[in-house]
Amino acid sequence: MTVKPTILQELPADLEREKLPRHVAVIMDGNGRWAQRQGQPRIMGHRRGADVLKELLRCCQDWGIQALTVYSFSTENWRRPMEEVNFLMTLFERFLRQQLRELVAEDVRIRFVGDLAALPLSLQAELERAMEATRQNKGIRFTMAQNYGGRQDILQAVRTIATQVQHGQIQPEDIDEAVFERHLYTAGVCDPDLLIRTSGEMRISNFLLWQVAYAEIYVTETLWPDFDRSEFHQALRAFQQRDRRFGMVKN
Repeated sequence: MTVKPTILQELPADLEREKLPRHVAVIMDGNGRWAQRQGQPRIMGHRRGADVLKELLRCCQDWGIQALTVYSFSTENWRRPMEEVNFLMTLFERFLRQQLRELVAEDVRIRFVGDLAALPLSLQAELERAMEATRQNKGIRFTMAQNYGGRQDILQAVRTIATQVQHGQIQPEDIDEAVFERHLYTAGVCDPDLLIRTSGEMRISNFLLWQVAYAEIYVTETLWPDFDRSEFHQALRAFQQRDRRFGMVKN
């Protein structure tokens, strides 16, 4: 199954390039419901969702978005039926094997964040191969949160810093936001400016809890497999209409 044809290859005229978000984060929700509405197994929604992700990544490149982070598998997703979990693991491997050459050619730098050690060994090998192959790329920073949870991310950072304090490598009074952020899985990438959630659910679902503190949140009823460039265009339009004060009062 292929992604339906889309337009808007160039940045739409009603968007201001200087006001684009530097970093977009996406909770890709609704694959299973989309498949069920089509009378298909849930796994077909995930397969379609992978195609949509490829198109969104290309759209971000075309329009000048610097970073894209997607929630591909959460720490809670292990609770799903084992057949679905196994399919997702296989889908991730296949996605990387099939797309790695294009990612390298298009200068994408891919990164995976989360507790990767808990993933199947064959998938871990593919993740490492993809990161190594794109490590020197200078284009869009593409991050996939894999076996990721926001609370888990914060806890592992706290444990690492606590160990450093215990060993005298850092003093408690030296711990500030910058130090803390350097120990998060996402270290080195700016915080998201825009968080998009598809399928209409009004929650963050344990995604990037620290990092989205000042992100603008955009929720659409559209299910992820139907999220195309036109939908992304609408999300960016909404973002550019927001008044981002960061706690300040404008004169």
